[in-house]
Amino acid sequence: MFTPAQVAEMLQLPVDEVLALILDGRLRGVKVGTPARWRIEAASVEGYLDDQAEEARRMALWRESNAASFPELWGRGQSGTQR
Repeated sequence: MFTPAQVAEMLQLPVDEVLALILDGRLRGVKVGTPARWRIEAASVEGYLDDQAEEARRMALWRESNAASFPELWGRGQSGTQR
């Protein structure tokens, strides 16, 4: 279990953003102790990183597919009519 500050350092995010990720359900955390303080499951951090890597991979594929579709949209660069 990690503190929000530890997770913030790992993810290079502000602590407030880590807390927002917990409240949004993107990180699994529980409040423990008195006074109650957030603790984040290590597996949750790993899952979040996996999700971020997958999102980056999908975005890269999307950008690649958009770039590849330009010739179909704008023609093959040949002069004259192409029908």
